[in-house]
Amino acid sequence: MEVCYQLPVLPLDRPVPKHVLSRRGAISFSSSSSLFGAPDPRQLSQRRGAISYDSSDQTALYIRMLGDVRVRSQVGFEPERRSSHQYLCIDFRTLHARLGCGTAEGGSAPERRVHRLLSFQRYLHSSRLLRGLPQQIPLHILDEDYTGQARCMLEKVGNWNFDIFLFNKLTNGNSLINLTFHLLNQYGLIELFQLDMVKLWRFLVMVQEDYHNDNPYHNAVHAADVTQAMYCFLQEPMLSKSLTSCDILLGLLAAATHDLDHPGVNQPFLIKTNHYLATLYRNTSVLENHHWKSAVGLLRETGLFSHLPPEDSRNMEADLGSLILATDISRQNDYLSRFRRHLDQDDLCLSNASHRHFVLQMALKCADICNPCRPWELSKQWSEKVTEEFFQQGDIEKKHKLEISPVCDRASNTVGNIQIGFMTYVAEPLFVEWARFSDTRLSQTMLGHMGLNKASWGSLQQEQSSAGEETRPGAANVDDTAARRDGTGHVATGGNGSKEIPQGSRGC
Repeated sequence: MEVCYQLPVLPLDRPVPKHVLSRRGAISFSSSSSLFGAPDPRQLSQRRGAISYDSSDQTALYIRMLGDVRVRSQVGFEPERRSSHQYLCIDFRTLHARLGCGTAEGGSAPERRVHRLLSFQRYLHSSRLLRGLPQQIPLHILDEDYTGQARCMLEKVGNWNFDIFLFNKLTNGNSLINLTFHLLNQYGLIELFQLDMVKLWRFLVMVQEDYHNDNPYHNAVHAADVTQAMYCFLQEPMLSKSLTSCDILLGLLAAATHDLDHPGVNQPFLIKTNHYLATLYRNTSVLENHHWKSAVGLLRETGLFSHLPPEDSRNMEADLGSLILATDISRQNDYLSRFRRHLDQDDLCLSNASHRHFVLQMALKCADICNPCRPWELSKQWSEKVTEEFFQQGDIEKKHKLEISPVCDRASNTVGNIQIGFMTYVAEPLFVEWARFSDTRLSQTMLGHMGLNKASWGSLQQEQSSAGEETRPGAANVDDTAARRDGTGHVATGGNGSKEIPQGSRGC
């Protein structure tokens, strides 16, 4: 049964208030900031996150390999040693392009991109569509990219085959802004929560600008893709008939901001380079805490919730953080075990606020790692992008003679073996349980795509292995079993022997 929403008539022709068009100042991260205050030096210690792993649990070991919060570091964590490592003063937006830069003491400060400090007024004047127009710009002009083909795509935004890459092109790179705005409008949340249109647009612009477009994977397009997936899950019968308007608002905002200001490197990298964020958050959910605090900073800077009672605003910020922190891959087993327990005992009661919030956390976790469940044409693009980001980090680590993180060494890994391992140990267990919770056509479609994609990567691995063997002298005399083992060693580690993978399955 489809759920229909009456779209409110929104006043899109109001002029932009002058006070909104004031220039934004630089955000200070001083110790006096209530948001990013430096911790008491006495509280800093060598303690890592208190996450235990069973060495016999292969899934836990794989998750630990991806997001281990207990990475050993040769650099201390005392605040007075913060300047001891060359990465501490590097702008992560230029990190991949400046592999050879030295410490801040030894050379000039790296050039910084100014998009993060772009004011709303400067954003309007920088738009190709708005150059030369008078300063009093009707807000509806901002919707020029929102029409035509992009609008036609948004009519099918609930389709699991939604092509976010095409939508990003049709919106001139503004997929996150337009998609999130459309979904909030479609649910009637703008009118229901009396959100100021200019503040909301400014907030979405700042969110998109704070994603690093230099990142192959963790960028604004990924955030838009996760937001679209989150919308699909919110439409599932189990959720659509139970969630409140506040739940939906938080779910969409959490999806849009869940990787805000991601540096393009993982948590172990931040820890072993003694980055200030690792120190600030004591090596526990470092990136997720930063994404949350960055989102709260933009909410407060734009005053999007300033009209709400202070207690309500604080509660929404806390709930937003709880959702974003759930995306920490190192806590995957904790959430999955709790989810299984609820399903086994059949005690999830969605009239209970805490249970609804937990289901939202699981939905966001699914949306965050749903790439293997997309059709092959989309899934393959995402797989190549995330692997390239891994490999770029490995190149940096190799360049500076740091220990190369798992799955980041391009010399010993391929896109296929990384993806098969990820699907086997992370994605499949999560989506199997989600299908138990919400046994719908969408859930079965996602599992079907994942199975086909896994087989496709296996087939590509075998083809690459066969091609490699043919180029070696005497390859015809090599035993087939040994060839398969040599060519897909990593796949075997992921529990997928080549005998189990169908041949020729390359599409959906």
